[in-house]
Amino acid sequence: MTLNSTIHRVTERIIARSEGPRGKYLEHMAAARAKGPARGHLSCSGQAHAYAASGDDKDRLSDGSSGNLGIVTAYNDMLSAHQPFAPYPDVIKAAVREIGGTAQVAGGVPAMCDGVTQGEAGMELSLFSRDVIALAASVALSHNTFDAAVFLGVCDKIVPGLVIAAQAFGHLPAVFLPAGPMTSGLSNDEKAKVRQQFAAGEVGRDALMAAEMAAYHGPGTCTFYGTANTNQMLMEFMGMHLPGSSFVSPNTPLREALTRYGAQRALSLSALGEVYTPTCDILDERAFVNGIVGLNATGGSTNLLIHLVAMARAGGIILDWEDFSEISDVTPLMARVYPNGLADVNHFHAAGGLGYMIGDLLKEGFLHPDVKTVAGEGLEHYTKDPVYADGALSWRDGPVASLNDRILRPSADPFQPTGGLKRMSGSLGTAVMKVSAVAPENRIVEAPARVFADQESVKAAFKAGEFTGDTVVIVRFQGPKANGMPELHSLTPLLSILQGKGYKVALVTDGRMSGASGKVPAAIHVSPEAVDGGPIARVQDGDIVRVDGEAGTLDILAEGVDARADATADLSSAQWGTGRELFSMFRNTVGAATDGASIFGE
Repeated sequence: MTLNSTIHRVTERIIARSEGPRGKYLEHMAAARAKGPARGHLSCSGQAHAYAASGDDKDRLSDGSSGNLGIVTAYNDMLSAHQPFAPYPDVIKAAVREIGGTAQVAGGVPAMCDGVTQGEAGMELSLFSRDVIALAASVALSHNTFDAAVFLGVCDKIVPGLVIAAQAFGHLPAVFLPAGPMTSGLSNDEKAKVRQQFAAGEVGRDALMAAEMAAYHGPGTCTFYGTANTNQMLMEFMGMHLPGSSFVSPNTPLREALTRYGAQRALSLSALGEVYTPTCDILDERAFVNGIVGLNATGGSTNLLIHLVAMARAGGIILDWEDFSEISDVTPLMARVYPNGLADVNHFHAAGGLGYMIGDLLKEGFLHPDVKTVAGEGLEHYTKDPVYADGALSWRDGPVASLNDRILRPSADPFQPTGGLKRMSGSLGTAVMKVSAVAPENRIVEAPARVFADQESVKAAFKAGEFTGDTVVIVRFQGPKANGMPELHSLTPLLSILQGKGYKVALVTDGRMSGASGKVPAAIHVSPEAVDGGPIARVQDGDIVRVDGEAGTLDILAEGVDARADATADLSSAQWGTGRELFSMFRNTVGAATDGASIFGE
């Protein structure tokens, strides 16, 4: 099938735009590659330090002829998504010894959960944790004793941070090894209903706690299609996971077999292995375009409009939100997974999952087929499903038809003809909206503004009964420079209640809303942010604001707005407590959301 003309045109535009920084990046990778296996250049003392505690692996390590695999892990046992990583290092070491290699835990990176920190001070460290993870993973690999790496991470900022680091060491092959989703518990729809009932005062905290514990009940990733599971999808569409590995549940024979094979595969891709395939050759412009197609076809997380930009820049590739919007305009929405529908990721996987989607999108010309991946040449590998039987792992052809068309449909008969994300622009700035979760009749809101400087003020106004009609809720001073750009997902139940009363309601913010963005239209990531003098700093209560998720416009319909002085806010409370005082350098140097909200330059 011929590549879709828009996909081709946008890809060529990205290649042209990125020529300078991408060329410089590849020159750096070629220079690192030319030095050969890194630990051979270390002094004897340096090598002795690196191998001192390696036990039976010492001889292989000091010989230098067998591959050494670096393990970078986001393991902790507080978070369900990362707790399954506990046994991975031992499994990986045993697996690579079978093929004559060695493996060492190079280092750990932090992993925080936005679900725990929603509405709390810790959320103001959330976005910055991505760049901390990139820095920590780079420190782990800086010892230059590894021929390849595996990265163990799942959730919101962890995978993007690890990808940034993997590209800093892009001359090395890397395989991302996931942990998989928890088994299905209380449905996401039922959980959301209880949250709304609690927000309305209809049930007590005991009922809310019971519902939450029934939904988040065991090891693995949360089962709704938020940022964590969007990350997993991207790693398959971009060729960094093994095919079909994203949504295999933890603590199963298939999950362990995929982990073992992934470790062995990583070493086979090294300069000492069968077919040298460094990360810099996999994560090119075509891979990122494939990822954007996957993001839109699945109705994925809005957070990835920030993360993909930052991830791409780490490899010298310059993405623009216009690229996302144009790809969205031609990409069919093939999946309905909560919050875009009632199904969870386990139901999606059972219906045919990523293998079916990739096969259909390839057939219809929406994906670049001729890319390099950790599975080999060509994205066709990712149309196959892994099978573990009689002690052996293999791949078989995946389904060529959806097994449940209420969850997954072919691109020729999609849930909607365009993707799940919409770029917004107008007199209020540039923003994005996850339209796939919003009913068509709710995508356009023109109403008076209520302006707030934090989400707690919104909650107080709600409790006081101040929202009595159509409203555009403006929450500003939530951008990366102001307070680290927290997610405002805790506002979703309140706004949903107002919408349920028949009011037209929308949210406009320079903060984030998360992959769990709900049924209320939310124009988020507004840039420039308020502290940078963006127009959002000049909106006043009562101004008529139009949020149009169909046309992709975001406007303030009032006279003389530009002549107003910018509003100010007391941000001192965001400067200390819960470690925030340690992140002043991040707030002072971070770039705009449109550039990835990163502390790293191009």
